[in-house]
Amino acid sequence: MSITQTQPWQNLQALATKQADVHMRDAFATDPDRVKRFSQSACGLHIDFSKNTISDDIFAELIALAESADVAQKRTDMFTGSPINHTEQRAVLHTALRNFGTDPIYVNGKDIMPDVQATRAKIKAFTEALHSGEHKGYTGKTITDVVSIGIGGSFLGPKIMSEALLPYHQHKLNVHFVANVDGCHIQDVLAQRDPETTLVLMSSKSFGTQETKQNTLTAKAWFLASGAPQSAIADHFAAISSNVPAAVEFGMSPDRVIGMEDWVGGRYSLWSAIGLPIALAIGYANFEQLLKGAEAMDQHFQTAPLAENLPAILGLLGVWYRNFQDAQSHVLLPYYHYLRGFPAYVQQLDMESNGKRNQHDGTAVDYATGPIIFGSEGTNGQHSFHQLIHQGDTIIPADFILPLNVPNQDNTHHAMLASNCFGQTQALMQGKTFAECRAELPEGLSDVEKDTLAAHKVMPGNKPSNTITFQTLDPFTLGALVALYEHKVFVQGVIWGVNSFDQWGVELGKVLGNQVLDAIETGTMHPAMDSSTQALIEQFRTAQ
Repeated sequence: MSITQTQPWQNLQALATKQADVHMRDAFATDPDRVKRFSQSACGLHIDFSKNTISDDIFAELIALAESADVAQKRTDMFTGSPINHTEQRAVLHTALRNFGTDPIYVNGKDIMPDVQATRAKIKAFTEALHSGEHKGYTGKTITDVVSIGIGGSFLGPKIMSEALLPYHQHKLNVHFVANVDGCHIQDVLAQRDPETTLVLMSSKSFGTQETKQNTLTAKAWFLASGAPQSAIADHFAAISSNVPAAVEFGMSPDRVIGMEDWVGGRYSLWSAIGLPIALAIGYANFEQLLKGAEAMDQHFQTAPLAENLPAILGLLGVWYRNFQDAQSHVLLPYYHYLRGFPAYVQQLDMESNGKRNQHDGTAVDYATGPIIFGSEGTNGQHSFHQLIHQGDTIIPADFILPLNVPNQDNTHHAMLASNCFGQTQALMQGKTFAECRAELPEGLSDVEKDTLAAHKVMPGNKPSNTITFQTLDPFTLGALVALYEHKVFVQGVIWGVNSFDQWGVELGKVLGNQVLDAIETGTMHPAMDSSTQALIEQFRTAQ
């Protein structure tokens, strides 16, 4: 049965019509306890979701909707290794990578936890060898820089988490990230490095990802052009890959290749060996705290009742807006400079996971699924796209994210930042009426002028937001925050009946990209290639 045929879904449709006549400004005025009922805390995170266009009845029906979709059982299936990625017949066990418990977790009859623990040990040993200076370059100089090359989840996760935890960097190594196949990026990074003190770390499960492989080959050519012998590649190149033979053929030492499992999707891979650059930046002890923060959120997600469950609450609110309020997008607004990349991270996590139109049985959905995710840091967004959120006719739910304390910062700056954050949530909820706007206008204007100008200043309010706060963004809290959004996406995927763990659209792009590259290099067009693409290829070839 389609989720739209369930009683909770139909009840929510009726409640949405009723709620259209209710303004949050009035809801707060008549209910002083609203914020207490619509707030929850866990794992160091506090979520105030009182500024949403919901009532007690709506919240209860959203919980019932999750129950009707059997979120609890599907959650158990994920954590216990069932092949919930059914289109690829794979388990989904990024949660096992941050599991520090002693119970086994089985995939196809094999306990995977010994391998998980062995990988952690390799990450620790690799990190400590570089931090201590034990691992040196071929000339005997200490490694000072690491160039981490990846794409997608193999790039975004390590880069954004390393940026977010800048106050926790150990300053043993400078870690640089390269993803774009545009040669300008890799050339700019290498131009400022010393080959004798640089280690290149390639992240590609297959060792064949087009962009990653080409950037690594460029780095290899740069290294050899400096006068280094082929044998020195073993001291200056390492890989996170399951294709050890390809890495060895490249010149890498087998001891410096850390593998990955096929039950870890790219956008969930920062918890795996893909997270090695994070450990190199912040130290292994801090990296382990990142894992333990995510583990704490895993435990909360598994055990807390749905009505008190942070990922379930965020996921259900997203369903409310996407399916019952016709919201097409969702904005993330971190009020903390070091979290500026977080919206881009969640953008991939959410849109690659739930940007699907087919249910598990292959039939197309007849309701909306994944929203468009975008965002920006703090007050920067207030001076640009917040205008659309405040006065546009489109509902754009927002997540405001703020640490209550930051290390080594003037309190005046942070107080101003917090005031902007809280003020924006208030303005979005409360709005400003025509009467209020008109009353503020200066004397001397005619009634017509006042009416006209006041109309332009009106903000309808009733715009929803969540406010997520925490004491400080340490590794543990960041781990919990990332896992919160992972599980939010999972909850929504379950309710929408889509497979959140494949990415066939991404795969198609890779295949066609390789066909186009072959045509650019050889001039031979693929038989299925359209006339527009052929013309673009010819234009490019002529310009070379």
